[in-house]
Amino acid sequence: MTDPGGHPGEIAVEPRDAHNQALVANVRPEDWANPEPAGRYNLVVIGAGTAGLVTAAGAAGLGARVALVERALMGGDCLNVGCVPSKGVIRAGRAVADVRGAGEYGVRVPPGASADFGAVMDRMRRLRARISRADSAARFRDLGVDVFFGAARFSGPDTVDVAGATLRFKKAVIATGARAADPPIPGLAEAGYLTNETVFSLTELPRRLAVIGGGPIGCELAQAFARFGAQVSLLAGEAQILPREDADAAEHVARALSRDGVDLRLGTRVERIERAGAERVIHVTSGGVAARLAADAILVGVGRAPNVEGLGLEDVGVAHDTRTGVVVDDRLRTTNPRIYAAGDVCSAHKFTHNSDAQARIVIQNALFLGRARTSALTLPWCTYTDPEVAHVGLSEREVDVIPEQVEQHGVDLLDAMDRPARHDEHVLGRVDQRPAVAPGCEDVARAVGVGRVRERVAKPRVLARGVIRHDVDHDAQPKLVRVAQQVVEVSERPEQRIDVHVVRDVVTVVGAG
Repeated sequence: MTDPGGHPGEIAVEPRDAHNQALVANVRPEDWANPEPAGRYNLVVIGAGTAGLVTAAGAAGLGARVALVERALMGGDCLNVGCVPSKGVIRAGRAVADVRGAGEYGVRVPPGASADFGAVMDRMRRLRARISRADSAARFRDLGVDVFFGAARFSGPDTVDVAGATLRFKKAVIATGARAADPPIPGLAEAGYLTNETVFSLTELPRRLAVIGGGPIGCELAQAFARFGAQVSLLAGEAQILPREDADAAEHVARALSRDGVDLRLGTRVERIERAGAERVIHVTSGGVAARLAADAILVGVGRAPNVEGLGLEDVGVAHDTRTGVVVDDRLRTTNPRIYAAGDVCSAHKFTHNSDAQARIVIQNALFLGRARTSALTLPWCTYTDPEVAHVGLSEREVDVIPEQVEQHGVDLLDAMDRPARHDEHVLGRVDQRPAVAPGCEDVARAVGVGRVRERVAKPRVLARGVIRHDVDHDAQPKLVRVAQQVVEVSERPEQRIDVHVVRDVVTVVGAG
């Protein structure tokens, strides 16, 4: 995708097929004319990703005069290069695995069945284009938002310049998001590489793919591309993949990746990369031993960098850092009281649902002098490998490093799950070997009273812990909502803060002592 700079106009999204043309027509119309600025906006929002869109739509719906500025594509990472395309590709990868494993269920698949990578990516682009209508410039115009395309820059204490126009504001919101971080590996730029911002433009499957980074992006796409038939090597500097998760959860995923053919190289440092014709030669060291790895393509997934450059933040007193982003307080105010920030540009948790939640906090605090705080959020997240790993609240590692005494109280989870599963209830695990845990994780967050947080945990203790079995019949599968309800019942103080950590086989519930 090209960066359009400061002028509205054409933006190229590759390949230029009918699906991508429909996408661009929605989120970056070539014939779009920026409106004449209103006298003074209640809110000027810079960035039309999740945080910016939710802020703009919510504020306009409450009657505020809102301007929304976007320099590239509306929808941000989630629509264009994140959630939507990645889940489309991951779902296709799971279909491949289901077909290959169908014999276990007595389904005979003809020999030679394979994935058509071009068709997989075509389907992804078709779905993305269809979804893009929800984030379109025309839709937000119809919601009462003045949509401007171009690069925004603060030009005064209450003004933002964009594409030759000046927007005056009472309050402003920085929601410019983040981009793929560039690791300082010698020769990487010269060799050429993919990130989440370019990998979804592929139309042909690389025969050999090297993935640098063992975080969620690296693991999800390494597994998907291996299932499509690529020879995939995943290079991670840490001793485990998914370093933010507990070791037992990461080990489940590591075994699954290996079963799918991913060559896992943990504790590996990439020293340099060379280009040899169409081939990339990656020089690595692991345990003091040097090695070489050849690849046809390199995918880098080693973190995100906040988009703070070129906004004129230093001119309006907004403290920021190129590594951690815009500095905000618990109410998402920057060091300039007129200016707020939300989403990936200011948060360590770079998730779409976190951006959504922060946008709602900004609306309350910027427009209504609210007192909403980010510390009141209990944030779940999920890595969409197969198996999935979902997480709410404190991890085992965080509990272990807390000096206060930790008590364990056992709860037999299976005994509590005596009702048959119904379609309107979320189940943590499926009967097969590919449990989907994200929906249940979200329900746990609701069931334990996320919205009733009174104070932060002072003396955490484990209230309940149990192992979830997957080798039982469907009627005995645990329902996370019921787990949470039982935990609240056995708690000495049901109104206290309770955090629930969920992995494939283990539920841990931590509350204040």
